[in-house]
Amino acid sequence: MKNVDDLIDSAGDLAARGLSRGEIADELNVSRETASWLVERAGRSTGAAETETGSAATGGPQDVHVDWSAIGEAGARLSAVGAALADLLREHSHDVDLVIGVEKAGVPLATAVARELETDLGTYTPRKHQWEEGDIEDLGGSFSRNFAQVEGRDCFIVDDTITSGTTINETIEAIEESGGHAIAASVLVDKQGVGDVDGVPVDALMQVIRVGNDGDGDVGADE
Repeated sequence: MKNVDDLIDSAGDLAARGLSRGEIADELNVSRETASWLVERAGRSTGAAETETGSAATGGPQDVHVDWSAIGEAGARLSAVGAALADLLREHSHDVDLVIGVEKAGVPLATAVARELETDLGTYTPRKHQWEEGDIEDLGGSFSRNFAQVEGRDCFIVDDTITSGTTINETIEAIEESGGHAIAASVLVDKQGVGDVDGVPVDALMQVIRVGNDGDGDVGADE
């Protein structure tokens, strides 16, 4: 995708296919608020969308879209990136025997990491996948029964991007509530520079730092 209009079209297509706004956020690697903004624009006429967004998406949310499809579409590239993420995690422990991938995009990365570290694999579906609007705290996530369970085990967490840390925090809480222990997390891209979540270190292969107009006429870093 090359611009905001492409993102709007993609959001509209995903919404038409029945995906929730939380799932759309996951597919497009944007925040839930950004996903809602894109879907709303997609529901309007093309002319209205173009008028509002323009080349700079005036008035849009402050977010960064990450397209890592060039990695995801090739098994060799995915394995190489998985090895890099695994190397980050080794700095925290050599005794972890379970890698948890955050659905959806985090799972193929976690699979590559688990293979590199020779650990078991688990998956967690965050509550945002059910989210359309309103309070997300009323929803619940879950671990898949088709993969390894977390009780009594030290875990690494793997996801593709981190924006605010909400999903990683939820995953950590779910692991602890299920009797496991979260040691560290790794992601492809950190859009917030969080460093750690709830005391659990988070390492990223890349960090995004936005430098631009903060809306008050000053130049600064957003998010």
